Amino acid sequence: MGQDSRIIYQEGQGEVVEKKSRFIAYIFPAKTEEEALARIQEIRKKHYDARHNCFAYVIGDKNETERCSDDGEPSGTAGRPMLEVLTGQGIHNAVAVVTRYFGGTLLGTGGLVRAYTAAMQEGLKNCQIMEQKEGIPLKVQTDYNGIGKLQYLARSLDLKEMDTQYGETVTTTLLVPRDDLEKVEKEITEQTAGKALLDAQDMIKYGLVDGQVVFL
Repeated sequence: MGQDSRIIYQEGQGEVVEKKSRFIAYIFPAKTEEEALARIQEIRKKHYDARHNCFAYVIGDKNETERCSDDGEPSGTAGRPMLEVLTGQGIHNAVAVVTRYFGGTLLGTGGLVRAYTAAMQEGLKNCQIMEQKEGIPLKVQTDYNGIGKLQYLARSLDLKEMDTQYGETVTTTLLVPRDDLEKVEKEITEQTAGKALLDAQDMIKYGLVDGQVVFL
């Protein structure tokens, strides 16, 4: 995995109606191709009476496996636009199925591309997306005079407090994004006039969902 990648943390669905045709998007997390295919099968069963069940999926940290299907729609009007919504938003390990119930009016190729894209965007709006990141837990030991400054600094740099222990001194563990470590250490050293003891731990992976940290 690169430093940052986005995955579906909680599945979602969305629907758009275009000239009486219904486009229902389902978006799921999927770590393997087998998982993706099982989800596609599940939706096909659920909507066995629909005209089309088009799909797209991206598997792997670098999207090593990408597949899509127009399922009978004109070539390039459904699966490819669906895939482009996933890759365009940097989403990995996900599968999407858009079910179409035909409304009696042909939409033309441009209309179909717009409708499948809109359904996907609506589905993604209703998913919870996790940004996966790499960070360094940084232990900072300071005296009680320095703790206020440290907490203020952590807030201003948007660093998450993982743990704080109060003894003769205060030891706070801050979660620092991997690429910011040097900058943060410098800032803490300056703000505490070099009195804080800093101890960088081994790198960990964590997730951000709606701004909240989730440990992986």
